[in-house]
Amino acid sequence: MKKTVYWIEGDGIGPEIWSAARPVIDAALAKESDIRLDWVELLAGEKAQKETGSPLPEETVRTLRTADVAMKGPLGTPVGTGIRSLNVALRHTLDLYACIRPVRHFEGLQTPVKHPEKVDMVIFRENTEDVYAGIEYQAGTPEAKKLIAFLRDELGVTKIDDTAAVGIKPMTEQGSKRLVRRALRFALDTGRSSLTLVHKGNIMKFTEGAFRQWGYDLAAEEFGDRTCTEKEPVAGRLIVKDRIADAMFQEALLRPEQYSVIATPNLNGDYLSDALAAQVGGLGLAPGVNMSDSLAFYEATHGTAPTIAGQDKANPGSVILCGALMLEHIGVPKAAERIRNAVSRAIARGSVTVDLAAQVEGARVVGCRAFGEIIGENL
Repeated sequence: MKKTVYWIEGDGIGPEIWSAARPVIDAALAKESDIRLDWVELLAGEKAQKETGSPLPEETVRTLRTADVAMKGPLGTPVGTGIRSLNVALRHTLDLYACIRPVRHFEGLQTPVKHPEKVDMVIFRENTEDVYAGIEYQAGTPEAKKLIAFLRDELGVTKIDDTAAVGIKPMTEQGSKRLVRRALRFALDTGRSSLTLVHKGNIMKFTEGAFRQWGYDLAAEEFGDRTCTEKEPVAGRLIVKDRIADAMFQEALLRPEQYSVIATPNLNGDYLSDALAAQVGGLGLAPGVNMSDSLAFYEATHGTAPTIAGQDKANPGSVILCGALMLEHIGVPKAAERIRNAVSRAIARGSVTVDLAAQVEGARVVGCRAFGEIIGENL
């Protein structure tokens, strides 16, 4: 049997981490299944720009619209100027509304917190709305002035300056509920203890406050016989609770064992997922997937690291662990567990890439390719 997996190499360190990761994913699958992966490359980013004149060719988008599984390396985005994020463009174009990031600690990594082993969370971040909708206007432009004038003249807003840059934060009931629905199903299917709605509804009452309320409403309407609230717990049921976003960062540090599945709007999820990754060892070992109702698109969660590109210093762990998530998704969980165990063994033996070396006592620094080979041997 063959399973088609479309893949995008990515910019910067993308080619290096892919060459190290793919053999591990293929080898793990071969040990547990007759399924074989048919890797079909699609173009995006710098490579696409050079070959087609576009950073996101229409052929790539058209193919992904009909795909069910894809993976990608990191894609670069300039800050403040140039094109908007290709990652965000893909999420909007393909309606990849759920960004899912599992966060767990690998034994042997010395992290900034005392008990990283207590962190075992899965973050469901809404991926298409909020400030990432991309509705913003540069200060001093006709568009910004027109919007400011409308806010003043039609809505009575007074606390806004003519020189302001302006952005809009759209959040819908449909978008919020479908994200929470997916998070609830995951929590129930995997026997998790709780789902926490993380929001800033005490200040943004009609956007993030609405996200909180829509989440509670959905849990009661569609999962009422299997869930309960923190205030009225019922034995054997999934607890649905909520936390203010800034307080949640404190909770993640002080009481991480009390949180299991997180559902949150876009910007909160961006901050929280990276912060939690730092608690357990960093983005080098942080996998993620963006999902629509039809496509699971796995991606390295770190950046392109241009300062070390081509130097064989990058950590392929994020892409390798994305492969584990993908193998679970296509129905081969034993192969996924082989990969995670192999990564654990590599860390335990102390042969790691430079980004992990400072967190492993007595570490021996190895290159990107060698780290991939060590993980492959540990399968």
